[in-house]
Amino acid sequence: MKLTLIKNPDTSKSLMYKIARIVYAETHASSLRVVEALTSMIANFSRAFECPIENMVCDASIFPSLCPTSSNHELLNIDITNSGFEMCLRTVGRMLHGNLPDTCFGATRFHHADTIPDWATSRGYIADIDGLLFYL
Repeated sequence: MKLTLIKNPDTSKSLMYKIARIVYAETHASSLRVVEALTSMIANFSRAFECPIENMVCDASIFPSLCPTSSNHELLNIDITNSGFEMCLRTVGRMLHGNLPDTCFGATRFHHADTIPDWATSRGYIADIDGLLFYL
């Protein structure tokens, strides 16, 4: 008997989960406000640089949690039944369907308040939302 793997051509759910895992890892789902801000920053970056979200969410220079040495890297493996992750998932779904307002004032980059990456030294941040600094 030969078995054939059937793949679902709809990858939107896997993308939604991937983005939600990153949002959770970066924000710890500490508040809806910061989850919405980071998620809207993802949409802003994608539009501003004409970069598909699928490519952007693989870039460790944008999302430090993707780097295996990051203290937040393990949070990418969050249990999908976690209520904070579910909040991230709902917010990402709103963003992917165009129903999430820009809550980060047009920002296209961010970093955690306890670090200062090289790219941020020549810029001024436009918003500080629950420990994440957002930049144009």
